[in-house]
Amino acid sequence: MRTLAPQATLVDQVYEAILSEISAGRFGSDCRLIQEDLAESLGVSRQPVQQALLLLRSHGLLRDAPGRGLMVAPLEQEFVSNLYDLRGLLDGLASARAAARDSGTAEREGPGFIERGREAVASGSIARMIAADMDFHFFLYSLSGNPLIAETSAPHWSYLRRVMGEVLLNGETPGEIWDQHAAILQAVARGDAALAEERARHHIALAGETLALRLAQRPLAAPTPPSRPGRRPRDRATRTATDKPRIP
Repeated sequence: MRTLAPQATLVDQVYEAILSEISAGRFGSDCRLIQEDLAESLGVSRQPVQQALLLLRSHGLLRDAPGRGLMVAPLEQEFVSNLYDLRGLLDGLASARAAARDSGTAEREGPGFIERGREAVASGSIARMIAADMDFHFFLYSLSGNPLIAETSAPHWSYLRRVMGEVLLNGETPGEIWDQHAAILQAVARGDAALAEERARHHIALAGETLALRLAQRPLAAPTPPSRPGRRPRDRATRTATDKPRIP
């Protein structure tokens, strides 16, 4: 009997849709999320929306709103700093092991990840940039041969996507990020474990320091109104079905 490929549940799809809006800055810090509006926009019932919102809260992306309901949680400087300390260790280890273990695959397949990353930057889509960034790092994790690296980082990737979105919106230039990725890949492809680890740690440290400086110096972007994903705020009567990024 063949193994069935796992399918994303409706709750997973709703979770992903809301997280993408948060990561792209369309739902800013302290933006109140309204179940009814989200359900209508996504073309689903309130139940999967409610479950997805509770999961997002448990992952630190939402918090209780005054009175009732949930709102987007602001990034916390100390937690972000701690998270990037952990990322530096894991990504440094993954890059070093990838260089020592599988430089050949890095040389053959790695340039494709860099190319897709630069294409994502050119598109201007925050969602595509975050996805390409994650793909590159998970590629290095897979080359390391140590599954515990990906498993250890997995619980934090939802929050990391929010952080990465903030870095892209208010931190480093996206093109510079992919220059750093290319430099890491070059060291891995050469089989230089020490240099690969050094460059990976520097890359993560620079991103963390840049964002921490932004968080310390100024407030994040002003909260956005509780708008519907993918919609421009317009009078309800003028909205059409084409405005709704409905989940199949």
